[in-house]
Amino acid sequence: MSTIYLASKNQHKADEIQAILGASWQVAPCTRLSSSIDWVESGTTFRANARIKAMALRDYTAELVLADDSGLEVEVLNGAPGVYSARYAGERSSDQANLEKLLKVLRGLPLEQRAARFVCVLCLIDRDGTELYFEGSCSGRILEAPRGQGGFGYDPIFQPEGYEASFAELSAAEKNRLSHRSQALRGLMDYLAKR
Repeated sequence: MSTIYLASKNQHKADEIQAILGASWQVAPCTRLSSSIDWVESGTTFRANARIKAMALRDYTAELVLADDSGLEVEVLNGAPGVYSARYAGERSSDQANLEKLLKVLRGLPLEQRAARFVCVLCLIDRDGTELYFEGSCSGRILEAPRGQGGFGYDPIFQPEGYEASFAELSAAEKNRLSHRSQALRGLMDYLAKR
């Protein structure tokens, strides 16, 4: 089994990536290398932030490193919260606080004006230092109130296109089949299979 070190401190994200990659790969959190690994997400794009995180981890290992930057883009908000999705309600804000702020901003808007999409950009740095990027997105709408107990982040208020359920109401397997992250990871898996 090969190991990929993940530049994330979000255990939900690590678990989701592990579930999608399967048993051929072990997704190891960055804390396994050092508890002091840190980075500042100063980029203005998902790609830039993914690279910042991957490069921070690369300083600690010559093994494969993977970083994910992802977020929610709401059409009527010109793509906000976007790269600020994890801190939409302020630095170190909780998932619940971010979700509540978005619902407040969109309050009163009809469903047809709540188009949104989740976006994910992965940055993989291979053992030889090659940087590769894989992208995925999932379109849908923002619901008026949270539904479901699964998932994390904005999942309870995101209804993927073609579904009546929110991401939080879908099974983990179904969400992983549809999600922006799974689409990006399929590109990564194709690359890893050819190495």
